[in-house]
Amino acid sequence: MSPAKLRKMEVRIKKIKKAAEELKELSGGIQAVDRNASRILASVKMLEINISDILDIS
Repeated sequence: MSPAKLRKMEVRIKKIKKAAEELKELSGGIQAVDRNASRILASVKMLEINISDILDIS
């Protein structure tokens, strides 16, 4: 995979992370939203780790 595509993926992952964090802030303490946003953030963390590993190798 080209480094340019990996960088685009990295940018998109950051946008997803920001959106999930904003959702948690806006939830007003709605537990279902908080829990699901936390799950999204956990998945985003795994994506960050995966992409950073690939970028380190490239």
